[in-house]
Amino acid sequence: MQNEEPELNDELDIYNSDTEDDGEEQGGLYEHFRFTVDKGQSLLRIDKYLTSRIENASRNRIQSTADGGNILVNDKAVKSSYKVKPLDIISVVMPYPHRGIEIIPENISLDILFEDDDVLVIDKKAGMVVHPGHGNYSGTLVNALAWYLKDSPSFNNADERGGLLVHRIDKNTSGVIVVAKNELAHSRLSRQFFDHTTLRRYIALVWGTFNDTEGSIIGNIARNRYDKLKMAVYPPDSEIGKHAITHYKVIEELGYVSLVECRLETGRTHQIRVHFESIGHPLFNDERYGGNRILKGTTFSKYRQFVENCFALLPRHALHAALLGFKHPATGRDMLFESSLSGDMTMVIDKWRNYITYRKIEEDDE
Repeated sequence: MQNEEPELNDELDIYNSDTEDDGEEQGGLYEHFRFTVDKGQSLLRIDKYLTSRIENASRNRIQSTADGGNILVNDKAVKSSYKVKPLDIISVVMPYPHRGIEIIPENISLDILFEDDDVLVIDKKAGMVVHPGHGNYSGTLVNALAWYLKDSPSFNNADERGGLLVHRIDKNTSGVIVVAKNELAHSRLSRQFFDHTTLRRYIALVWGTFNDTEGSIIGNIARNRYDKLKMAVYPPDSEIGKHAITHYKVIEELGYVSLVECRLETGRTHQIRVHFESIGHPLFNDERYGGNRILKGTTFSKYRQFVENCFALLPRHALHAALLGFKHPATGRDMLFESSLSGDMTMVIDKWRNYITYRKIEEDDE
């Protein structure tokens, strides 16, 4: 679908593939189409109005989009029966940007946790990019979905999304991700993510230990002004950035690192990574935010070798999307899915456990 004069908002910069979606869902909606109703327009249902103005948009698809709360008139969501009035400003918003990338179906294995007529829940492996972009035009989750859903009656092979993505997690983050299988499910799930009514838990291995076993990190998140590939944290009362809250609970202290559970109250780009970096606890082996250096511990060469061995076992930032909960878009039933820690994170955590055990034994012997 293409608007003759699409107006793309500033948030599209977040979707640039040079920046990765690192473990957190996007927190905003993207404007795909915008219309100002003519002064002489007579009263007309909005689904009819938009069907005649958006190329390849069926009336059913427009209605599903409205049912999901994604059609706004003067910044307020309306139903498909709404009658447009002269000078109304109509926006069609979605949780993904409007792009023109051709999706090539690829037969890539998927670890499916759940599937029905409306949703597909996948346990994504670390290393898989979710959406094609600069430098990653193949081998992505979307390419795999285009193949997997090619015979589904609700899947349009010409759809640039190659499946109805509701949210995304970063290439180097493992764990649970949900995909909608039809337009209505997509609209309703998208609204849940936008309204922050989903339940999301992440497990992270971070540098350092904490004075308090539980806490919250509150700080606005915006693009780093010096490095477009990074985000930065600003005071919560700042006019810069978007409001973001990460709640955490220490699961286990492992000497110079800690295993923490993170609960997202918001879903900003790089939220977990940049929030923990901002309080001096970057994720273990997070190259972008400084966690790929030895930040805590001794200067002994034996220890340095131990940490480098851990980096080699886990050649990515230590973040896993462990739990995702949402209301089923068709039935309204509460759905909850969990993913076990990936093998590379498990091995590194076990190595740290063994390290502190042997260190304690050595200290006792002394």
